[in-house]
Amino acid sequence: MALLKSGWLWRQSSVLKRWKLNWCDLWLDGSFMFYKSENRRDFETRVSLKTSCVNVKSGLECAGVCPPETHPSENLLVVCLKNGFTLTLCANSEDEALAWKLTLLEARRNTVFTYNPSDDTYQTVPIDSHNAVYAMPGTGCGGIQHVWVHRDTYNEGIGEQIALGLLTGMAAGAAMRSLLWMPFCFC
Repeated sequence: MALLKSGWLWRQSSVLKRWKLNWCDLWLDGSFMFYKSENRRDFETRVSLKTSCVNVKSGLECAGVCPPETHPSENLLVVCLKNGFTLTLCANSEDEALAWKLTLLEARRNTVFTYNPSDDTYQTVPIDSHNAVYAMPGTGCGGIQHVWVHRDTYNEGIGEQIALGLLTGMAAGAAMRSLLWMPFCFC
C-alpha cells in the first residue's frame, strides 16, 4: 500500500487532554497510524478514515480547542469521527496543517484500484475497516473469480473475547458446583 504522507504531529489525549508528539503515517487505504518514534517500532494507535471519518477541520475552524503552549491555533487539526469522538492534532505550521487536512480528506474518499495485466483493466477494490479483499481474475471468457478475504487484526474486538471467556467460566463453574453437591444427594 502506498504512503500518502508522514511526519510529526502533536496529538491530544482524550482523557487527560495532554499533548504528546507522535510520528504519523497516512496510507492510501485510509489507515492513519500513530507511532512514538520515527522508526515505526512503537505503535500507539490506528484510525481508519474510510469508515470512521466524518469531517476534517483546520486552523480557525477548530473553535474551542487550545493548542500546545508554543503553537498558535492556526496549526490545529480536528478529525471528527462517526462515534462522536474527535481526534485533535497540531502541526508545526499553518501550511503543514492545511497540507495534512487536504491529504486526510483525500485519503478518506480515495478509492483503491487493482490492475489486471491480462486484459489491461483496472478494478476497484472495496476496503473497509474489517476486511481487505484481494481479487484475482479467472482465465478465459467466463472464468472463475477467486476472492480472498483477509481479517484485519487491529479491529478484532477484545471485548467480545472477554465476554465469551466470562460466559464460558460461569458455565463451567455452574457445572462444577452441581457436580460437587451430587454425592450428598445419594446419602
